[in-house]
Amino acid sequence: MIRLAALFLLGAFTCAQAHAAPTPSTPRVRAITAFVRLDRDHYVQQIGEAMSVLNAAKDGFAKRGYQTETVRIVTQPLADLVRGLTDQEALAFLRAIDELSVKLDFVPNVGPAMLHDGDDPHVMRLLAQVLSTLPHLNASTIIADDDGIHWRTIRETAKLVRYVADHSAHSQGSFQFAATAMLGPLGPFYPSAYHLGKGHQFSLGFESAGVVQEVFGATRGDFAAAVAELTRQLTLHARVGEEVGLQVAASTGWIFAGVDPTPAPLGDASIGDAIERYTAAKFGTSGTMTAALAITTAVKAVKVKQVGYSGLMLPVMEDKRLAQRWAEGTYEPSALLAFSAVCATGLDTVPLPGDVSEAQLARIYGDVASLAWKWHKPLSARLLPVTGKSAGDTTDFDSQYLFNTTLHRVD
Repeated sequence: MIRLAALFLLGAFTCAQAHAAPTPSTPRVRAITAFVRLDRDHYVQQIGEAMSVLNAAKDGFAKRGYQTETVRIVTQPLADLVRGLTDQEALAFLRAIDELSVKLDFVPNVGPAMLHDGDDPHVMRLLAQVLSTLPHLNASTIIADDDGIHWRTIRETAKLVRYVADHSAHSQGSFQFAATAMLGPLGPFYPSAYHLGKGHQFSLGFESAGVVQEVFGATRGDFAAAVAELTRQLTLHARVGEEVGLQVAASTGWIFAGVDPTPAPLGDASIGDAIERYTAAKFGTSGTMTAALAITTAVKAVKVKQVGYSGLMLPVMEDKRLAQRWAEGTYEPSALLAFSAVCATGLDTVPLPGDVSEAQLARIYGDVASLAWKWHKPLSARLLPVTGKSAGDTTDFDSQYLFNTTLHRVD
């Protein structure tokens, strides 16, 4: 009944008559993310409370026919979380959180290690050890905000990623780390999620790349029809998410921060494939920019309380078709940055050869920060150097979320 009512209310978003309206399958809920401020003396109970809220939301979606893929908990920023502890004590505390996440089945995130250029970079050394040794904790840095570009943080970020590539199994630790620029707090997607307040908030996002695939398959090449129908379909699901969020907020006293309508891809739910259905050409060739604009236009038009990126994700190695086209060389980092001019993507899960230097990494992060700051749009960079691998080699990441692909030379 809820679905039928939503369809009736959304009649204003009807597609152009030249195209039959598709009926995309129900997307999975990619992330329900809780934001907490942990007290080290009571963190187990606090995480337990957050899990009750997350599970209530998960149950709310299940009753409406939606499967939830992950529930997530984000703490206050790392420096605040471990303030007053020695490195040894901090590592032990973070290891306890990591182990608790496995026991309770949530994905943990300790926020940004540096928010401003004046922050103590010693926390980055701690985070480098964490990402190299603990398999579940996520984290980030902020490399640009309204105050400008954080060049010192960019250099420290490059140093951290270079270390983690050399010291984590399969060089995989940097998969759980991102540098973000102009991204606000309370977004649900990892590794960039963070908050700066008292917590007791939550947000959510869908894995709705499959929706885009079906809509673009039915409206191929027709920009207006594609935007109208995609807006209608994304709004349908986002409003269900908002309804669940508000109901959980009313019953728990937590604050519902909003929905990120970004159509997250994973595997066969592929944004790369969706764009190819629109253009009838390989991803990265002419028309890709237009398709990216169509998606972002639809996302921005979704009438719910929005949070996070609210744009388009193009994660090279989390998307089956994108990983395939990367191996074929139909696009490169400069193309992803160009697409970022019309969407919120940046450089996500971009594999790099093992000999990439700190200086090269810093230049790449600097380009992402510069673009984000110039146009005041949220972008992120999740770069994955692979120690021991060279251009032309195939990555060997061991993750259910990553599709291995071919490495290319970094200029």
